[in-house]
Amino acid sequence: MSLATFFSSITVLLFVMDPFGNLPIVASIMEKVPPTQRRKVLLRELILSLGILISFFFLGGMLLDLLGVEASTLDIAGGVILLFVSIHLIFPSPNHSFYSSDDSEPFIVPIAVPLIAGPSAMTIVILMATRSETTTQQLWALGAVVIAWALLAVILMAFGFFQRILRPKGLRACERLMGMLLILVAIQSILNGLREYIKTL
Repeated sequence: MSLATFFSSITVLLFVMDPFGNLPIVASIMEKVPPTQRRKVLLRELILSLGILISFFFLGGMLLDLLGVEASTLDIAGGVILLFVSIHLIFPSPNHSFYSSDDSEPFIVPIAVPLIAGPSAMTIVILMATRSETTTQQLWALGAVVIAWALLAVILMAFGFFQRILRPKGLRACERLMGMLLILVAIQSILNGLREYIKTL
């Protein structure tokens, strides 16, 4: 894995996990948790999400083999998912009812899954793992997953600070910028998948 690919993988995964878009949702969920427990609960959810992503990194390829899914199919599917995610970032729904929670403390759902380790993030992690042909490349890819997660964790753990600094308009601007860049990655992934599929005909 080249250095450019390494940083590209970090960027794509971070964009997919959408830390700035999730800040208001996480803040809303954390309001229902006692102030003294908020950091502890959020850190637990972050660690759980990392465990889920790493599990998909190592077991995703095996799952694809069992299902008989080829790499080109995964590229196209990943691109389509990314396309929908990017469109949602640019044109968000008026509410986030899907992510709402009750008065109880969140556990796995909705923060760890699907806010952080959602279907799109899982797909990207599997793509990164399947594209790693050697142990060294696999270690680089795994490092990219951990670094992207760590950057997300820093942003989410400081949700109060970022909300005060960026305010709603700033958060929306960051989210839309991430969506615009993610569209390019999505289209490229679909084209890569189509190119590989055509080669097999």
